Amino acid sequence: MGDMNGASVVVEFDDGFPASRLFASKFSYTFDDLIFLPHYIDFPADAVDLSTRISRNLPLSTPCVASPMDTVSEASMAVAMASLGGAAIVHCNATPDHQAAIVRSAKSRRIPFASDPAFFAPSDAVSSTADFGSASFAIVTESGSRKSKPVGVVSRSDWEAVADKASPVSDYMRLPPASVPSNYDLEQVAGFLAGEELELVTLAGEEGEVIDLVSTEDVERIRGFPKLGVPSLGPDGKFLVGAAIGTREEDKERLAHLVGAGVNVVVVDSSQGNSKYQIDLIKYAKNNYPRLDVIGGNVVTMAQAHNLIMAGVDGLRVGMGSGSICTTQEVCAVGRGQAKAVYKVATLAKDYDVPVIADGGISYSGHIVKALVLGASTVMMGSFLAGSYEAPGIYEYQNGRRVKKYRGMGSLEAMTKGSDARYLGDNLKLKVAQGVVGAVADKGSVLKFIPYTMQAVKQGLQDLGATSLPIAHNLLRSDVLRLEVRTGAAQVEGGIHGLVSYEKKAF
Repeated sequence: MGDMNGASVVVEFDDGFPASRLFASKFSYTFDDLIFLPHYIDFPADAVDLSTRISRNLPLSTPCVASPMDTVSEASMAVAMASLGGAAIVHCNATPDHQAAIVRSAKSRRIPFASDPAFFAPSDAVSSTADFGSASFAIVTESGSRKSKPVGVVSRSDWEAVADKASPVSDYMRLPPASVPSNYDLEQVAGFLAGEELELVTLAGEEGEVIDLVSTEDVERIRGFPKLGVPSLGPDGKFLVGAAIGTREEDKERLAHLVGAGVNVVVVDSSQGNSKYQIDLIKYAKNNYPRLDVIGGNVVTMAQAHNLIMAGVDGLRVGMGSGSICTTQEVCAVGRGQAKAVYKVATLAKDYDVPVIADGGISYSGHIVKALVLGASTVMMGSFLAGSYEAPGIYEYQNGRRVKKYRGMGSLEAMTKGSDARYLGDNLKLKVAQGVVGAVADKGSVLKFIPYTMQAVKQGLQDLGATSLPIAHNLLRSDVLRLEVRTGAAQVEGGIHGLVSYEKKAF
């Protein structure tokens, strides 16, 4: 604003509340409770740089991390998220050998695709389409294992066309397709398929084992998505892949398996991370594998975070009871609103150069903006990614809608597979659930909706006058950015209302 003589002066307006003042109150705020006031724009949305870190030593170009849940993160999600510049944390609700095999499978690829095909021996019979899992093809090998010699390929449509469903696959399998190394990128695979005029090609690992099948249909599907950004690569030059471990003595053996598989970062997976068990395991991991980044959690208070930082963590996972399928706050009366949890933990963690992962409470892009500006370096997503093409599981139909199962790791169903250790309940005679089992609508591929979501996040940061996450954090800490608490009526007004009907499309 200019004065009477034309000189420029700065006028300060007392409008909104600085975060330091707002979060000093005794209220537990979550993302929907708060709204940022807009700041000044002098740059286009595409000038926003979302590059960040998942942990102290591991950069990402996209601030998205897939949660270590058995209905979210396996090999397909890991390669897709790494291709997008994010990361996935492979769940530990599996044997150490199986979890390490998932990590090894993801790290062996350079394409954003993993179909996890089934393997049959020539004498095997297919009992139903479920035997194919989520893949459209199955591989026939001499012994029926991944590491034996391939002798054929069977498609789901081949089996459906067979009159005698009890006949062995050797009766109707096709000859095995040609093979390329699994470290071929998408264009190399596409070039080979086109050059040889082939429909299918197998990906072979370093020891000759079959990793996967890729079809021309897969290549064209991936090419139809938005252009991939800078992929997440570890120091080994391969896709960056994380994995979860528990806090029990036997998890030291699991850790050794994961390190042997080439894992880049481990998350110590516990619903309440401020425990002797976790602190001891963090110290063990850092002493025995000093080059491995270790993320601790979950925490929601500064005191919890401080204990794990002193133990040597390279990152913190923040959130307790904020996930859509988590009932910890209802069952145990413990937790914190996610917005306040992220702000408080990040306030402490920044002084130790420890990145914070906001875990839970993410339903749409605005939640991501709020989490990142409040101090998180990345957001961890479960339900946001569940139901996608890359999530584990098979699509089903419920009331005419195509869905995939999504369950909390505190659900009784998941606990029977071993996740009760996450809640320090594996030795209890009575199991009490802290999560539920549900279904999530088909969302398509993360290769499509994550780029669109990140564009929305860039537009949110543009409205706040921040061209990067560090700048957003500085604007918040310096009290330039202001917030307000939203009344119930304000939340209704800020959403879709007053319409008889509508169709909501994010992109």
